[in-house]
Amino acid sequence: MQQPNIRFDHLIKMTDDTGILEHSLGSLPRRKEGYSTDDQARAFWVCLEWLGRCGEQTDKQLLSLAEKYLAFLLWAQEEDGRFYNNFAYDRSREPEQPSDDCLGRCLWACALAMARRPSPSIGLAAESMFHKALKQAKNQRYPRGWAYSLAAIGLLKRAGLADEKMMGLADMLSGRLTALYRKHSAANWSWFEPELTYSNGVLPWGLFWAYEMLEQTELLDIARHSLDFLIGISRNETGQISVVGSNGWCRPGFRAVWDQQPIDVMKLALAAAKAYELTGEPAYKETARKCRAWFYGDNDLGAAMVNEQDGSCYDGLQEHGPNVNCGAEAVLSYLLTEAICEKLEGPVLEPQQIG
Repeated sequence: MQQPNIRFDHLIKMTDDTGILEHSLGSLPRRKEGYSTDDQARAFWVCLEWLGRCGEQTDKQLLSLAEKYLAFLLWAQEEDGRFYNNFAYDRSREPEQPSDDCLGRCLWACALAMARRPSPSIGLAAESMFHKALKQAKNQRYPRGWAYSLAAIGLLKRAGLADEKMMGLADMLSGRLTALYRKHSAANWSWFEPELTYSNGVLPWGLFWAYEMLEQTELLDIARHSLDFLIGISRNETGQISVVGSNGWCRPGFRAVWDQQPIDVMKLALAAAKAYELTGEPAYKETARKCRAWFYGDNDLGAAMVNEQDGSCYDGLQEHGPNVNCGAEAVLSYLLTEAICEKLEGPVLEPQQIG
């Protein structure tokens, strides 16, 4: 795979002294749109993935950014452990309902920091927030939050940091996901819900993590069947990645092509890379690589989504071309996809080591 020319200029441009701004007009930050905690968790994840890979000077920048994003999470965490998600530019809170997705993303980001511990202060803050938030994980009602929580606990188990209470929670959450799959899957529809919507890859990803720590064969079977189904839905006639579009989503008998979102491509790469890690099957590795190629023009329109000069990424692929705004979610999805694919060249676990 060609070595990426990774730049963090746009990430830095989108970040002020509070955190990363949510939206942009073209490549200019749109301050009046404010911030989301979701984006801070993703941005923190990006920094953790790239620390140690880009040279001493860039590492200093990434560590400084990581502390800024983590400080935002610390500020956004409620007394009950949940995270408030939406803030205006003046840092006031915007109306919202509590988000399971946001809680799950923050749990994952904090778990990653606990496992890697790039600095004592980051490790301390992440651990404090994680344990406070974990109390709410059992109250999550939606599957993407469950999947993130499963991945977080799985990562901590691998690092030797998961206790029996966490393992019990993982067993409960994986049971919820498998029950959803049994309820909704049918002939020609191997999925957890009656339609494919957003961030679909996170669901099999969470079950792959659950299988790694719980070693229940059914978890691996469902993870593989659902991911294989998702990969099949997410390819066009020439084999390019063509994720389900947000303009109508996908259900039996209908599939929206537009608008394709970078975050959906990243989540597919995430799940495929995890499947490759556990099974060693080359087809999963190739899927992740195709997800990376999507950003560089190997997509339905042959349109490059990334500006390699500053590391920015367009918000979506629309019927007549890219949406040329370059918000936080898009650039973070691009940078995470690059990190995921770079790690594909590392060692693969032998199947007998995991179950």
